[in-house]
This record gives sequence, C-alpha cells and structure tokens, in this order.
Amino acid sequence: MPPWIGVAVRLTTYTDYSLRMLMYLAARDDGLATIADVADAYGISKAHLTKVAHQLGLAGYVATVRGRGGGLRLARPAAGISVGDVVRRTEPDMALVPCFEPLHEHCPITPACGLRGALYEARQAFLAVLDRYSLADLVRRRVDLATLLGGLPSHANAGPSQADGEASKDIILV
Repeated sequence: MPPWIGVAVRLTTYTDYSLRMLMYLAARDDGLATIADVADAYGISKAHLTKVAHQLGLAGYVATVRGRGGGLRLARPAAGISVGDVVRRTEPDMALVPCFEPLHEHCPITPACGLRGALYEARQAFLAVLDRYSLADLVRRRVDLATLLGGLPSHANAGPSQADGEASKDIILV
C-alpha cells in the first residue's frame, strides 16, 4: 500500500506541542505547571515550549502566575477552548496544495480543476470535526493522562483546576 493512503492532513510540530501543552495544563489537578514540567513529561525541548507558551499566551489560551510556586495555567476554562480554533491559530498554512495560496494560483488547469474544490471541502470537514471538540474533551481521562505523564506534579497553593471550568483570578497574561 502506498505511504500516502490513509494520511489526509499533517499538522506541524508547533501545533502538536501547543495541543500537548494545553492538554497538560488542563489535565493537572491544580492547573499550574512550569515549562520544565511539560518538557520533562513529554520529553521535548524547553526552548521550543517557551516559544509555544509565549504564543499561547498572546492568543489568550495560557496565563502566567508570577512569584514563588508560579508557572503556567489555562487562561480560561478548558471547555471554552476549541481544538479547531487552536489548530487554526497555530498552523501557519492550511493550504493543502500550492493553488490554495494566492501567490501560486498560476496553475494552468485552475479554471477547470475539480481537485481544488474537493481539497477545500476536505479541509473544511477536517476543521469542522476539530471544532466539535474542546480541550476538556481531550482530557476526560485525566487519571490515565496523569499516570502516563509521570503523575503531573502538583504545585502547592496553586488554586482550582482550569479543566473543571473554573476561572482563576490571580493570573497575568503572557
């Protein structure tokens, strides 16, 4: 079987790390973690996660708590974070083929091509499925996630969990 059979869309590592960080924060009992906690749990680069955390902060998904015992937490309830929205924001280019890009619309068959419309419809269907899921949906099995991620260490006096839909009042946006 050819390698492309069964593979429709591939997300960037940046989007993968963004979703992983958000899931980690949503799965925590106290909702608070450091970049080092997330990096260690997934075995990924702290430098990459620092960039991810900054952008997630600018997008309003992640907030920082300063001071001793500080770190990152969700800026809003996990149930209010759409997976489709995160993917749209973190993917630099959802153009499945070059003719989706305005600079590459020089394909000679564009006026009669059915492929562009079919792929556009497929992309919309992909995003529509992701739109049906919230971050809270992705972490419903919190106990299992905690076990797989090394127990998700707690930070003392960190406050309520954002996964349960409770908003924090002691946050400063990144």
